Amino acid sequence: MSGRFDLRDEPWIPVRLLTGESARLGLRQVFKQAHEIEDLELPVPPAAAGLMRILAAIASRIAADGDDRLDDLDVAENVNSWLGLRRRILRGGRFHPEAVDSYFDKDALAGRFDLFDPERPFLQDPRLRTECVDAKGMPNPSGVNKLVMGRPTGINGAVLFGHFTDTAPVPVPAAEAAWHLIAQLYFGPSGQCTPRRITEERTGSGDAAPLRKSVSYFPWGDELFTSLVLAVPRLQDEELGESEDLCPWEGELLDSLKPLMPMTWPGGILTGRFRHAVLLVPSSDGRQVTDAYITWATHAPPPVVRDPYQILDRRKDGNFQPREADGARALWRDLDALLLKDDRQDAQRPPAFGALPKALLPTLRVRAYGFDQDGQQKDSVWFTSTTPRVLTWLEENDEEMAHHIKRCHVSAEEVGDRLDFAAKVAWKIATDSNVDPSPKAKVKLDARKPGPWASAALTRFWSKAETEFWQLTKSERRAERPRERFVHAALSALDEAISPSSRADIRVARARHRARAMLLALLSPKTG
Repeated sequence: MSGRFDLRDEPWIPVRLLTGESARLGLRQVFKQAHEIEDLELPVPPAAAGLMRILAAIASRIAADGDDRLDDLDVAENVNSWLGLRRRILRGGRFHPEAVDSYFDKDALAGRFDLFDPERPFLQDPRLRTECVDAKGMPNPSGVNKLVMGRPTGINGAVLFGHFTDTAPVPVPAAEAAWHLIAQLYFGPSGQCTPRRITEERTGSGDAAPLRKSVSYFPWGDELFTSLVLAVPRLQDEELGESEDLCPWEGELLDSLKPLMPMTWPGGILTGRFRHAVLLVPSSDGRQVTDAYITWATHAPPPVVRDPYQILDRRKDGNFQPREADGARALWRDLDALLLKDDRQDAQRPPAFGALPKALLPTLRVRAYGFDQDGQQKDSVWFTSTTPRVLTWLEENDEEMAHHIKRCHVSAEEVGDRLDFAAKVAWKIATDSNVDPSPKAKVKLDARKPGPWASAALTRFWSKAETEFWQLTKSERRAERPRERFVHAALSALDEAISPSSRADIRVARARHRARAMLLALLSPKTG
């Protein structure tokens, strides 16, 4: 029998304590010491985004005042009662150790937090041992490289970290395998996967994971206890409370051939939307993962439910979709969508940012975890970002500042778009002798040949714009027109992108002048 790896007590979650020390803790100690932990230090942001949802679901079971818990449906149906309960829990300053042990030591959960339990391994499906087989009935695992995000698989695949091949797979420490298990369940790809035979049909195609190509935003406190309590979502839809709320490790295994059970609050919306099924293959001592099965979990239509930590953007058809992660986009550009209420804009802020405790607002930051991916197999870059203490500017608390932030962002985006266009026009003028360089002549661009100046200028601009943005958030600058500062940042970025050595060329000089005029036109009264 293989060794065990009990996630309740094995040190697998990297954290930074308030003392500045780094440590690794199991789930039990994370909750017992949450008031002593400054931050999570998972080096895999998609795993951190998923882990925060798992921790929030567990926190809802543990956080209590007397007999009332945060997942108590009777309390949650009255929003003021639930918010009052949350305030009392926050004032307590920590999770009660007895409540932590009471949850993790439940007889019904025996083995459910073991990464390699033979019957109910954590967040896995043991049936894959017999259902993921080849035509001869032999085991057909996916390979450990398929598990670890950042390793290439097959012939293609981006190498984010290290060099690995399918012919010589490197085992993964069990703690790290737990990170990638979570990342796969929340961010895994759609399309072809390891075939799974449940009936006579052997199907090998699945849907994208629920957070695929998205970014998650969390209110972030000075210590993990506050962050986790604030991560427990309010009950937004009373219909979500009609069925018993069970996380995957609390209920029965999913019946992959039946319609999905109705979505529930809070555990269901946080941990019950997986589209993938995974099974890890441990080494004999349970300290490493040597192989893995990764396949589809269900082909039933995914549940329609509002994720508590995502911004929704309005599409051209009027419907909303989660804001997609962009590795080149700085977090400050999303700030207005987090601060402003939903009723006057084309972006809906995450429900987790509604009704935050007013007394805590001056201490709260925003933490973002994102994974820049396409909808199927391509993974580009993942990222973590944290703002300064900005949630005191929520519209409900400081309406003037919230709208000033929006003006700043809108101005920066307008200037950035103009810079992109102007730099492409300049490149066309400088390199095509058939183009009329005069100020009012029309220039027809070729989308296939944008030239290098636009990309170089935008990279410099957004860095400069961020500096200008944080200067503009100073209270004494609320009344300033932000566009002028961003235009001057764009002019500087354009000049840096067009190297000084080439400016002596008469066509380059004319092109630069034309591009600068296009930017300066943004400052005319008609565009102000």
